[in-house]
Amino acid sequence: MTIEDVARRAGTSRATASRVLAGSASVSDSARDRVTRAAADLGYVPNALARALASGRGDRIVLGIVSPQPVLAVDLYLGRAVTAATQAANAAGVGVSVRVLPIGAPDPLADLATDRTVCGVILFNTTYALLKSVPRALTGRAVSIGVGSDIVPSVDVDNGGAARKITDYLYATGHREIAMIGGPEWMPCTARARRAYSEVMASLGLPARIVYSDFSATSGREGAARLLATWPETDAIYAVSDTLALGVLSLLGERGIDVPGAVAVVGFDDIPYAEVGWPPLTTATHPVESIVEYAVQTVLAGRPGRAEDRLFDSHLVLRRSA
Repeated sequence: MTIEDVARRAGTSRATASRVLAGSASVSDSARDRVTRAAADLGYVPNALARALASGRGDRIVLGIVSPQPVLAVDLYLGRAVTAATQAANAAGVGVSVRVLPIGAPDPLADLATDRTVCGVILFNTTYALLKSVPRALTGRAVSIGVGSDIVPSVDVDNGGAARKITDYLYATGHREIAMIGGPEWMPCTARARRAYSEVMASLGLPARIVYSDFSATSGREGAARLLATWPETDAIYAVSDTLALGVLSLLGERGIDVPGAVAVVGFDDIPYAEVGWPPLTTATHPVESIVEYAVQTVLAGRPGRAEDRLFDSHLVLRRSA
């Protein structure tokens, strides 16, 4: 079925049928009813490519997710991010597709620059190498969650500010042997938190103690074990994600180490599980939904040139673990 078939059955012009199916308000109720009924009767499905070519805008946002593996491992953060992107894009009448961008892949975004069905690209877990490969034709239509470049603006949570608040809080509550479980070294955005923690510790005249991990609970357990083996006097652990922190709590509980009496634990993200675990996890907020909605709005605006970077604030949520 074609749009001409729909128009013929509805007794309208092709232009009227097209406006109805595109959701335009500039048609009469009678024409809208006839076209909608005709499309349903004929089983007409609009062709996405044709619609994108006609509008010149594109009808989907590509979520490009950098991964050390060719297969994407979806975690709580990415689940929240993809859901938020889908909701924001749907509200604007466009779809969402996901592309895995393995680290080291050559020109992973080259085809998107000329794909007229693509109205924007949002990059997650962005690396500097990936930013260098972003085609200039995507200027104004690409946003990075994390770090940006001269043509790609970035939007993210102020995880550096959160790290400062957490470290200051732990010091203010009497802790001096404060250690950190940091994120993957290949991910530039995690460096902000490590740098902020290290700067606060240096300003206090205390040594920075960091182990690196991914964002899994298993890594949280392993990280806590490494910290305690290397620095058994550790009296506080700051983990850069709540999932990591839950792994830390698991190991400490298994070893009979009192939390927060012997070791305080603080996470980051404020996921739903943080509040219902035991002890309830002290953490800092990560407004994933607001960040992703802002990124969607930025790419849909399609402003020429490079937009401004933005960091969303994070605030402490005090519970029982610290």
